[in-house]
Amino acid sequence: MTDSQYFTRTVTELGEARPVLASRAIFNVQGTKIIDKGARINLGLYERLMQHQLSEPLEDSVTSAPAVTGAVLRSGAEEILDSSPFFTRMAGEPKARSTLLDAVAKVPLPDPMAFQLTLAREVRPALYQQALCAALTAAWLAQVPLGSRFDLSMAAAAGLLHDIGMLHVDPSLLQPGGHLSREQRRQLYSHPLVSQALMERHHEYPKEVVRAVLEHHEYLDGSGYPRNLAGAALSGLGRILSLTEVITAMFAPGRRAPELRLSVILRMNWHRYDETLVLKVMQLIKPECDAQGGGVVLLPDPVGRLREIDRLITGWPADLQHSAGLGANRREGLERLAGQVAQLCRTLATVGVTPDQLAHLGSEPLDSLLQQELTLIAAEAAWQLRALARQARRRWRLVQDEQYPEALLQWLEQVDALVAGGDQPVDEATAAP
Repeated sequence: MTDSQYFTRTVTELGEARPVLASRAIFNVQGTKIIDKGARINLGLYERLMQHQLSEPLEDSVTSAPAVTGAVLRSGAEEILDSSPFFTRMAGEPKARSTLLDAVAKVPLPDPMAFQLTLAREVRPALYQQALCAALTAAWLAQVPLGSRFDLSMAAAAGLLHDIGMLHVDPSLLQPGGHLSREQRRQLYSHPLVSQALMERHHEYPKEVVRAVLEHHEYLDGSGYPRNLAGAALSGLGRILSLTEVITAMFAPGRRAPELRLSVILRMNWHRYDETLVLKVMQLIKPECDAQGGGVVLLPDPVGRLREIDRLITGWPADLQHSAGLGANRREGLERLAGQVAQLCRTLATVGVTPDQLAHLGSEPLDSLLQQELTLIAAEAAWQLRALARQARRRWRLVQDEQYPEALLQWLEQVDALVAGGDQPVDEATAAP
């Protein structure tokens, strides 16, 4: 399930900066010893390691000090609580803060997991920082009356390790923006499976924790991956991780106006997440705090942009799914797409940006907060339209010498033109594959 190429490269890169030692002799599957116990692992050994299929995963056979421990996790989590107003509010009173920090500090850390977290901290610091944010967030969301400290610690473990599989895929996937090749997209969509496989090796993590890690990119409306689960098929902890993923994405290093962005994302995607959990998060968000400092690249005319988006939504060729001669798969796919287009229409009405609602803004210049909010709503709506256009192309599946129906082709071209002439998405973490 994992690709040793990228992980091995990262391990040997760490070995150039600090000692990475073989904690035991390393053998290939034929039983031949290829590296002695105590040998230093660095780039000079990369080719040798790649020439062999190892008898045990590399992370089981290497160590590096100082390693990540529960105390190190607690210290890192404290820094987040002290530096981010959102997470400070999450911690609340001293007792609640202590409960969250204890949950993070008590996450089980078998040696291979401790090494991988150490690797992330030293070579992929942004990934490590987001793992700590996710541990705090998942533990906070998991708090219920009479809940046990063990349950909070397991939620923190799920949050901390849900993206551990990203250490085993192409590191370029960790860079924001950019076009992904088909192979890179395959790796991205498979990383929950990689994280699951890595955690299943250790009995310290209960089955419900491993299951939740697999589900962290699944959504209640069935638009997630890797299994397109929907509704009751998602576990309780899986729902927590799904929401945790989008929260921590908004607070990634370098992202400005995170609370305003998070507010928009949740209101534009409310149907994807557990309503009770979303309400809990919305009560914590104060978008006006970070919106005052700007940070959002403003559209000169977000109202006009939203009107364009509305025209495309209402212009979806609804009659297409009733065309004669359609196969069952195409008909089913178009019916599902029509439902998603209708859902986007309802969402825009819920956040107050239909043409009739926008008309009430009048002709006066927008204030800064409203212009930023409308810009982000327009960007997210455009992204969702682009995702729907991609789905339409995949679901139609042209055969040789076939063309799209004229109505569908025109709609796809109009969406392409809208996206090409405007915004980048608010955040790809919320997008359906």
